[in-house]
Amino acid sequence: MMSKIKSYFSESYQELRKVNWPTQKETAHLTWVVIGFSLSVAIFLGILDMVFSYGIRWFISS
Repeated sequence: MMSKIKSYFSESYQELRKVNWPTQKETAHLTWVVIGFSLSVAIFLGILDMVFSYGIRWFISS
């Protein structure tokens, strides 16, 4: 049992050494891309929410 656990951690460490880690510049750039995309989606969904809210209010009041 212990040999399997030791083998698991050893193989995990070997796989992590193969990972192509991004540079700090790439990480910062991609972080801004994610933030921008998230804000865009939030604004889009907010506009849709307003449109549907007004539509439902108009439909109910008619």
